[in-house]
Amino acid sequence: MTAAKLQVSSSLDPITVCSPFDGTVLATIEVKGPCEIDTLLARAREGAEISRNLPRHKRASILERAAQIVERRRDSFADTIVREAGKTIVQARKEVLRCVNTLKLSAEEAKRNAGEIVPFDAYVGSEQRQGWFTREPLGIITAITPYNDPLNLVAHKLGPAIAGGNSVLLKPSELTPLSAINLVDALREAGLPESVITIAVGGKELGEALVSAREVRMVSFTGGFATGEAISRSAGLKKLSMELGGNAPVIVMDDCDFEKAVGACVSGAFWAAGQNCIGAQRILIQAQIYARFRDSFVAATEKLVTGDPRHEDTDVGPMINADAAERAERAVVDAIKAGASVLCGNYRDGSVFQPTVLEGTPVTCRLWHEEVFSPVVMLAPFETLDEAIELANEPEYSLHAGIFTNNLSVALDASNRIEAGGIMINDSSDYRFDAMPFGGSKYGSMGREGVRFAYEDMTQPKVVCINRG
Repeated sequence: MTAAKLQVSSSLDPITVCSPFDGTVLATIEVKGPCEIDTLLARAREGAEISRNLPRHKRASILERAAQIVERRRDSFADTIVREAGKTIVQARKEVLRCVNTLKLSAEEAKRNAGEIVPFDAYVGSEQRQGWFTREPLGIITAITPYNDPLNLVAHKLGPAIAGGNSVLLKPSELTPLSAINLVDALREAGLPESVITIAVGGKELGEALVSAREVRMVSFTGGFATGEAISRSAGLKKLSMELGGNAPVIVMDDCDFEKAVGACVSGAFWAAGQNCIGAQRILIQAQIYARFRDSFVAATEKLVTGDPRHEDTDVGPMINADAAERAERAVVDAIKAGASVLCGNYRDGSVFQPTVLEGTPVTCRLWHEEVFSPVVMLAPFETLDEAIELANEPEYSLHAGIFTNNLSVALDASNRIEAGGIMINDSSDYRFDAMPFGGSKYGSMGREGVRFAYEDMTQPKVVCINRG
């Protein structure tokens, strides 16, 4: 891959972006530091004024043209994802197509979600008044994105922000900045004025400066809980939208479509090497089919091909780096010490961690309560639906959950009682459509992604009232 270089002026040491699989150097990226926040804000301020005054049809046209550019260059975009994030080529292609869809949804939102009429005459004394509200841009938005979906999760922040007439200070993951840079290039090629999006690659100190700046009206963050808590402490009076991870349960009832459940759960557990905030982490299986499900699940897991993400037949590529794989390895060791048994996997080769299946994991174990974000899944039996729901709801935060059953009443009962931002019926927890509302439940539930919902978070109503009396 040709080395790319983001041209910014900085005295800080540049970042070297490397392949998580074999360490190949992909690019050298110059970085920004907190001392440059005034320059960044000045540019974003200019971009906010330009973006606000772009007619909606122009915002929509830019987003639509950008979607076409990404689609035309889908092989190049997918190759970048594989090389910098370690996703398999098959998974990377799917992420590119999702990005195209996210941009197209954003283009539509720019044209249709403008506000509505307010029925002032519904209140006594206001019969001579009429009016409406519009949706106006917030101004400057700081967007901080993670490494696991380095293209589409950036699109989920930029698309709605542009549709709403905002400017964006974008801080992509230092581990995977190239996909974000390529997407911004596509948007600019599509006609977006350069100052509407300012890319700022840098470390923790830069992030703190971008978050705490008074002129920033919203922070849209996807990442871990500890960072989310730090952002909330330093942000000040501004909107916060955070997607902070999960620990997804999937319930498998004994009346389910068995083969469908096994296949979906294997995919849901090990997609993107388990670096998936809605990946199946805890699979709860009704006792009557537990042994059969366990054996089938383990057999299917052992058939997964791990290794070079560039190969078409690879199912599980590397984790983002060797440190992440080592953390996964340590978490499994801790679970074993607590009483868990390994059914397969638990082998690391550099940044590649073999898909690992555990059973007998104590509910007091850290692995049971916290997000593992690695190719590790736990199986556990249950007797009744009440017991399964109690187990599903144990962690203090939740994004998605899943349930497999052919009984509609059971499915709907479970969907009402499971505490999660989304319930997937006869699907693994990791299903997501980019138009649906997406976000957490319980602790750390702050806002929703999904184009329409992010657009509404990134705009504010303005009321216009005419007194005809």
